[in-house]
Amino acid sequence: MPSSLSSSSIASIQGLNLVYEVDHYRNQSVRDLFIGLIGSPLETLKSRQKYYHVLEDINIEVLDGDRIGLIGINGAGKTSLCRCIAGMITPDKGSVKVSGKIRAIFDTGIGVVPDLTGRENAEIITSLLYPEVSFEERKKIIENSLEFSELGDFLDVPYLKYSKGMQTRLSLSLVSARGCDLLILDEVYDGADIFFQEKVSKRVLKMIQDSGAVIFVSHSIDQVKAACNRLIILDKSRVIYDGSVESGILLYKQLIQQKN
Repeated sequence: MPSSLSSSSIASIQGLNLVYEVDHYRNQSVRDLFIGLIGSPLETLKSRQKYYHVLEDINIEVLDGDRIGLIGINGAGKTSLCRCIAGMITPDKGSVKVSGKIRAIFDTGIGVVPDLTGRENAEIITSLLYPEVSFEERKKIIENSLEFSELGDFLDVPYLKYSKGMQTRLSLSLVSARGCDLLILDEVYDGADIFFQEKVSKRVLKMIQDSGAVIFVSHSIDQVKAACNRLIILDKSRVIYDGSVESGILLYKQLIQQKN
């Protein structure tokens, strides 16, 4: 277990390991399975199990002022690591200690009720994202975010009639309203049209600046360059790089070339 966090430490991840058990079914007849269970029950059952090491020996210290870009190819363990830090997944081994309030955004559509209007959904989403603020402050967040979304008359139209781009406009406007002690953003720009993405990126950068520390997951090198002052690369369940953004991006591009 880690010791108490220092005054500058926002999160401490030590010796973190996460393993998933995956059912493995072999192509065999019922007769073969029955014979296997009678003859060697333990071996037969073991052969039907497969273990996948999602995260292996992860050690990261997140300090106040860190804007960490977390990158890696699909399946490297980025989202699983973020979910462990956010307390949504309990690791098999190791520890996660966080100081202060944490807000983790994995799905900008969280809390949405399709039959309700955009304005009604804004009230629900805001209560989930900012439970610590007063009713009056929450009203200000909603008013500001709805104006920023530029959805106009569509705010009073059922959410289920929104296009994907309109859904993202509403969600991102609410999500990016304010910072927190530790902010985790996982591919938050997905679904935003190019025009709104340019506008909301400035708002997201402001939210990042207003937060104590940030972990920013993205496949966009440009977004990472704009938002981050530190880069972590995950590959095959392990941290293979933790350092400057510029050097890390060069290494990541080499890694991509080797895998292609």
